[in-house]
Amino acid sequence: MSKVKISPSILAADFSNLEREIKAISAADADYIHIDVMDGSFVPPITLGADIIASIKKHSSTPFDVHLMINNPDNHVADFAKNGADIITIHEEATTHLHRSLSKIKNLGVKAGVSIVPSTHEDTLDYILDEVDLILVMSVNPGFGGQKFITSQLKKIENLANKIAKTNRQIELEVDGGINDKNSQDIINAGANVLVAGSYIFGQENYGDAIRKLRG
Repeated sequence: MSKVKISPSILAADFSNLEREIKAISAADADYIHIDVMDGSFVPPITLGADIIASIKKHSSTPFDVHLMINNPDNHVADFAKNGADIITIHEEATTHLHRSLSKIKNLGVKAGVSIVPSTHEDTLDYILDEVDLILVMSVNPGFGGQKFITSQLKKIENLANKIAKTNRQIELEVDGGINDKNSQDIINAGANVLVAGSYIFGQENYGDAIRKLRG
């Protein structure tokens, strides 16, 4: 089995010194830097935009894993690609023409991901598996950090891992929400190979130790 990748979510970082945080998690052997973009519509909070991503990109060579929790993502994906996103993940629930939206991301020269919230069935993704590089399972209801992992999502992860295996494509299966060193192994055993963690990693004194514990 290949190494499980860890994508620390900077939503939980110290925004008063974001440069230091970006450098610290990169030095701690993070595989991706997870950046949650929220619009105040698809989810209640409003977070950062493409210009912030551009300003922090120069501080790390770690790939930027940009998760757009926004409505009408087609209107914004070009800006995020231009400003430093290496992976752009959009929500199945946030766009009417998902196949077209994913194709647009890939045409921008970045990897395309799709995310589903806990109440969305994994079968909704059956017809776009040929277009995605990454599937993100939200294991909490999106919008706020520090929530508890919803255990019913383990079965969804397992089902998606089986679907991915049948495609013979290198699609990463990412999970985001409530992940810590107590449940990470269950999530990995279900089939995930990328774990997003914010509060758990940035709540530790040693980011490297936290990342190693998640990998198991």
